[in-house]
Amino acid sequence: MHIMGILNVTPDSFSDGGRFISASQSAVKEIDVVVEEAQRLLDAGADIIDIGGESTRPGAEPVHPDHEQQRILPVLERLLGVSAVISVDTRHPATAEAALQLAGHRASELIINDVSGLLTDAAMPRTVARFGCEVVITHNRGDARTMQDRAEYRDVVGEVITELLTIRQRYLDAGVSAERIILDPGIGFAKTHDQNWQLLRHLSRFTDLGHRILLGVSRKGFLGQLLADSQGAPRPPEQRDAATASLSIHAAHAGCWAARVHDPRPTADALAVLTALR
Repeated sequence: MHIMGILNVTPDSFSDGGRFISASQSAVKEIDVVVEEAQRLLDAGADIIDIGGESTRPGAEPVHPDHEQQRILPVLERLLGVSAVISVDTRHPATAEAALQLAGHRASELIINDVSGLLTDAAMPRTVARFGCEVVITHNRGDARTMQDRAEYRDVVGEVITELLTIRQRYLDAGVSAERIILDPGIGFAKTHDQNWQLLRHLSRFTDLGHRILLGVSRKGFLGQLLADSQGAPRPPEQRDAATASLSIHAAHAGCWAARVHDPRPTADALAVLTALR
């Protein structure tokens, strides 16, 4: 299984926001520091670097595509020279197009990681088809401000699969080949903590769909709740990496293609042990 390392150039992501840019900055000032972090992720076991310029945590304020591009494009330009697969985490077709144009002849090697779900902009499938890149389709029912109000399901696994396939069809209709599509069940997006666990117990139903499956659970709130202290206070995000690695192993057993994580080392070590046992 592959490891996707998270590189957030945002001021407000739930776990690592503000490391490279503050709310008062329009762009990253010290690109070298961000590139060093990308190299650290690779050295720790990541195969893919996922660059994000807009927080998708519940309640986050939206970012204009122009501002998002000011954050991520200078980083992307530098990372195109690194020996790794690069993913661009964006829900904006304009940002996806700018990133793909910047990549030039390597555009088809990029991954566009879009968490818009049912709100996917109609231009995104057309953009992906035009450049021939890969795309991650994530299940979601709203934006960062509304998604947690839409976590009502009678059969969460069945409905998530149905809605994922509905979004997938938009890409197929636009001319994107099925082999270029990666599916993500969207843990934490328009889901309660209990619904997250239900989806995780049935990952094989997603891997049976015939697409590569990306799992993004790293440091998320349902793990903080699970690991709460005796007073009920959630475990801080940066102390959830062992739990994240446990779920990465679960994902590998289920046949997932990749796990998206903040700290690759615990997951890489756990996967090395799993490989040795097999």
